Amino acid sequence: MSHAAPALAITDAQRAALEVIAKSQTASHREVQRAQVLLMAADGLANEWISRVAGVTPGTVRAWRTRFAEEGLAKLGTVRPGRGRKPGIPQSKIDEIVELTRKSKPEGQTHWSVRTMAARTGVSPAQVQRIWAARGLKPHRVDTFKLSTDPKFEEKLIDVVGLYLNPPEQAIVLCMDEKSSIQTLDRTQPPLPMKKGRGETMTHDYKRNGTTTLFAALDVATGKVIGSCLPKHRHTEFLKFLKTIEQQVPAGLDVHLILDNYATHEHANVKAWLAKHPRFQLHFTPTSSSWLNLVERWFRELTDKALRRGAFHSVSDLIEAIEDYLAANNTSPKPLVWTATAESILAKVARGRIALQAVKQN
Repeated sequence: MSHAAPALAITDAQRAALEVIAKSQTASHREVQRAQVLLMAADGLANEWISRVAGVTPGTVRAWRTRFAEEGLAKLGTVRPGRGRKPGIPQSKIDEIVELTRKSKPEGQTHWSVRTMAARTGVSPAQVQRIWAARGLKPHRVDTFKLSTDPKFEEKLIDVVGLYLNPPEQAIVLCMDEKSSIQTLDRTQPPLPMKKGRGETMTHDYKRNGTTTLFAALDVATGKVIGSCLPKHRHTEFLKFLKTIEQQVPAGLDVHLILDNYATHEHANVKAWLAKHPRFQLHFTPTSSSWLNLVERWFRELTDKALRRGAFHSVSDLIEAIEDYLAANNTSPKPLVWTATAESILAKVARGRIALQAVKQN
């Protein structure tokens, strides 16, 4: 009959550390299990009994006791070389999957999926997914971009970002744009209300009942919006909106208006009106750079929260919904804070141009 192993010798500090690990909710299962085994061994329990309680073999208990006696707590959670789970596929196969993912496409398709790659390389879809996740590869995703070709891109960018980060005193900075041709869409059948286990539902098809154009100017400092719905999108309507801004902005404040270089904004009649109102100063965003205009973010909120899920029987219903959202926004306005510097944007654009040029050369 074999004799029981003597109690494992541990210090008070080691016991305290093992007790913390044994009760941990965040440590790995291996660490918790090993700490529990070592504590039972320190209490003098037999290896056979410990193995049954911990769910490991007696040989594992003996190996853990021996390693603790040699190394203490220094390498409690590490696996010795040659131990543990062996790789499911060789490194050469992993390299092949990564190479195919980055530099090829499946026949007749635009990108790889885990299943098409698994069929191509003879591994399981789960293995492909793990390889991609470990290396940050996402062939199913695509991000869009567009580099402005405006010859005055840098000059305009610095001008607009300067207004965001260092607005002038005794002035108001307004981001202005038109959301043109907003459709008055009415569903062909009434939507069904939300109930337990199911969200609100509506028909996929709709009836068009006309359009309107929203002219909006966002106050960068406060988040308030001056808005007006007009039937068309011409210089005449733009002039009318400029007069609305003139009426609503207190006298004595200069008006710095950030907007795009749409033709109506530079019409002769518009220039003549601006010449008579010198407190208005226009700052144009570069072409293909609508992201630089903060009012575009406000338009997105308007679409998501008031228009996309709406059903409007007439243009007047649509205008009423827009005006209700405007009123709610201006009751509790929240400014959209710009943080990016012109230098950081220009550096990012420069990297994009270099990457694009490299693709063209290849």
